[in-house]
Amino acid sequence: MGTLYLVATPIGNLEDISARALRILAQVRLIAAEDTRHTGKLLEYFKIHTPLTSYHEHNKLVKLDHILSVLEQGDVALVSDAGTPVLNDPGLELVRAVLDSGYTVSPIPGPSAPLAALIASGLPTDAFLYLGYLPRKAGERQKLLAGIQDLPFTLIFLEAPHRLLAALQDLVSVLGDRQISVARELTKLHEELYRGSISQALAHFSAQPPRGEFTLVLAGYLPVVSIWSEEKLLGEVRAGLVKGEPGKRLAAQLAEQSGWSRRKIYAMILTAKEMAGDK
Repeated sequence: MGTLYLVATPIGNLEDISARALRILAQVRLIAAEDTRHTGKLLEYFKIHTPLTSYHEHNKLVKLDHILSVLEQGDVALVSDAGTPVLNDPGLELVRAVLDSGYTVSPIPGPSAPLAALIASGLPTDAFLYLGYLPRKAGERQKLLAGIQDLPFTLIFLEAPHRLLAALQDLVSVLGDRQISVARELTKLHEELYRGSISQALAHFSAQPPRGEFTLVLAGYLPVVSIWSEEKLLGEVRAGLVKGEPGKRLAAQLAEQSGWSRRKIYAMILTAKEMAGDK
């Protein structure tokens, strides 16, 4: 019985394809491609001559039987135009049909625009939520954003260039002026990673018509911390020093509670130690 391989392909730079991906593409009996012309150029570049069949949004259901029949004879690879297949691309129905038929599904990991944008964003990566493309209509987009505005996770979206400015406007109006990283044309010649507040990004990309493919990485919700007064903070600093708390650990603890920066608190601790020493 054959295996359906889900093969990630470059999102721009062809050097990003793995040796394993090239081997699988060369060995399978058939490659199901979102756009055979696009994938054909990739195969031609790497001198791979495996037969191609189209598998896209408009024929994904009628192609199931054909692909399943090929799997009876051997392996099949599924690729999208770029990046990791099934992720915001056709393929879910195929994966389910293959699994239901008792065949193996095996991922061949590789390029992924959402993950590439996330790790280069400078925003937290320990917990994130990927939501694909934002809704096209403003009302639906604003409703979605209102439903996730209190989530603490880093948020990742895809967006088309002609909707980028409207999306940024809705992001700042619904979620507030958070920190954002806007990744454009990742791994390609004109790659750009803009980092700043949403309002700054809106001004930056308003300067000229946005072009290319965009991935937005947005800071999650942070609850507003009630800022302690200097008098209260100084009192806690002195209390911590009396207890023998190490300065750096005390600064970190109080930074989480007080809304003050760790650097300022540590400077206050050093001053308090000096004054105590003078006495």
